Order: sequence, then structure tokens, then C-alpha cells
Amino acid sequence: MTRNKKIIAVIILLLVASSFFYQGNEDAIKVIAVKPEIRNVEQSVSNTRAGTIDACRRSKMSPAMGGQIAVLAVEEGDMVEKGQVLLELWNKETKARVKAAQRSAEQTCIISAKAQRDAERANELFSKGLTSDEAKEAAVTNAESGAAACNAAKAQVEVSQASLERTQLIAPFGGIVAEIEGELGEYVTPSPVGVATKPTLDLIDNTCIYIKAPIDEIDAPEVIAGLKARITMDAFGQKEFPATVRRVAPYVLDLEKQARTVEIEAVFDNPQEFLLPGYSADITIIIDTSEATLSIPSQALMGGGFVYLINSDNSISKKEIEVGLSNWQHTEVLEGLTLEDEIVLSVDRLGLEDGVRVTIEEIDNSQEDKDSDDEADIAVKIG
Repeated sequence: MTRNKKIIAVIILLLVASSFFYQGNEDAIKVIAVKPEIRNVEQSVSNTRAGTIDACRRSKMSPAMGGQIAVLAVEEGDMVEKGQVLLELWNKETKARVKAAQRSAEQTCIISAKAQRDAERANELFSKGLTSDEAKEAAVTNAESGAAACNAAKAQVEVSQASLERTQLIAPFGGIVAEIEGELGEYVTPSPVGVATKPTLDLIDNTCIYIKAPIDEIDAPEVIAGLKARITMDAFGQKEFPATVRRVAPYVLDLEKQARTVEIEAVFDNPQEFLLPGYSADITIIIDTSEATLSIPSQALMGGGFVYLINSDNSISKKEIEVGLSNWQHTEVLEGLTLEDEIVLSVDRLGLEDGVRVTIEEIDNSQEDKDSDDEADIAVKIG
């Protein structure tokens, strides 16, 4: 045997020995294992960016004309009814004109009523042959003229009343006074054309609160009005508020430097007075639900549609499964697993592949609950 052949033989022997030594001393991979369970699994869609809470009806009002605030009938936080006068500018002169128009209309309509009675008597006398046709026609004409004058006087009252209302803010609907910009005695001016100024009073209908939020254009075809949803807000932690989708925008928002989205609106099923417009919020829209179905944690499912099944000899093998509905946390299993099977949850462990041996890592329940809560928090933030 030549010198080179001897060297090659020694190298091969060393490689074989080292391989044997490594395999014989290889440690099993520690993994976290779970079993499938029966639960409800939802297919859902979430907003791509934070949504905003708003009121279905909100009126930011200012007087139609300038003037000094003479009456401030409400305070911030007051509940008001539709038609209630909230604020009045100085309007004594206008009120006087309204009263004068009302008195004039009253007088004119009294005269008109008498003329109408005279016309009725004239018609009756004419039918009995006790008066001439000319007298009857004169009485009827006088009654018609009086009626026209009465109607004109009433119209003048409406004109005066409209002028008075230009000095008032009247609640167009019932709600809560959110903000008042102005104090008793201060002078307010209407906004010039094309110039936005702060409104004098902000009125919110807090009986109808909704969220508007963007969803990805890919998810938009699945969302329709009437679907149930859940709303969460940073201000209330993980508390969920039930809601119903009421509108899906009929167009896609194409804004620069962001993904294309479709805006949706959902109303709270049980609106609460403490839900203030302006809160940031997230929404999860329930597309479909499978109740009491076999499921596994979504993180255990590999990209090829399989899981790592733990065998009785503590080795693992790839197990292809058929899945149904899925979300960030749970995936429905239609075929391929039973409640007795045990699968690998910690699929990110180094060296995990078909055929390797594993040992089950014990975790205490408190830590497992914390991990579940953390997963839920992450799911909400990503949603």
C-alpha cells in the first residue's frame, strides 16, 4: 500500500469513528408538545391600521350670523333633546319684530274670520231671495281678500321667526353637548367662505357609536354588511365589545406609501355612554365559525400542510393533515389527527426534522396561560 493510500484509509476510519461517536452521543431535542382539542374556530379579518371610534350623528354648529352671546342654556356634558334651544345671540330687536308680526297676523286673521262669516250669511240670504247678487259677490270677495291677507300675515310671522332662529343654536337631534367654544357675553362670528373656524358648539348623539377602520383589499371581498364583529380599544385593555358591520366602502383607497385598503364601518351592538368618539380601536370581523371542532394551535402547522407527530418511541414524523377554518391562534383539523395524538408545538427548535428523537419539555400551567395571553396580545396588535 502506498503512502497516499494509507493516509486516505486513516482519514476514512477517523470520519467513520467520529460519525459513530456523534450518533451514539447525540442528545434528544427538547420540544413542547400539545394535543388537539375541541373548540370553536373562527375565520376572521382584522383591520390593517388602527380604526377610530365616531358617533353616527355629530353636529359641530355655529350661529348663522355674528353677535354677542346673550343666553347659554347648556353646559358641556349636558344631555339635550331635539328642538331644544342651546344658545342665543343678542336678539331683542328680532324678538320684538316677531311679536309685532304675530300680533298683526292675529288681527288680520280675526278680520278675515268675520269676513268669512259675513260671506256665509250673504250666501244664505241670497238663497232665500233676501239680498242681491251684487251684495253676495261683494261679501264673498271681501272674505277671500281677508283670507289672503291672513295667510300673508302668517307668512310674515314665519319670515320673522326664521330671522330669530338665525340668532339661535337649536339641537337637530337629542344627544350630549361635547364642547362649547365661547362664554356668555363674548362675540362670535360666522366662518368666512373658504375659511374653517372652530365651531361654537359640538353636539354628539351617543346612542349610536361606530368604528371606521381600513382592511386590506385582499380581505375586502369576504366582508359584507351584517357580519358580526368584535371591537377592542387600548383604553379598555382586552375587553371586547360586540358589533355589527353596517357598511363596506364601494371603492379602494389608493394612498401613497401604504397598502391599498377598503374602509368598513361597524356599529356597537350595545353602545355605552363612556365610549367617546376619537378612541383608537381595532376590529375583528367574523367571516365564518366552526363550532365544537377538532383544532390545533396554528403555530404547530407547517407550511407544507403537515405537523410533527410524536411517536410512541419518542421519535417524530411528518403527518399531513387536512385543515378547515384558521386564524392567528387556532386551526381546524378536518382529517389526519385525533384527540389522542401528540404533536410538536415548538416547531422553531434547531434540528427538528422527520425521524429525530425528542423529549417532552415540561411547562407549568401558569407559564402556559401567560404564553396564551401573550399570543392573544400579539394577535391583536398585528390585527
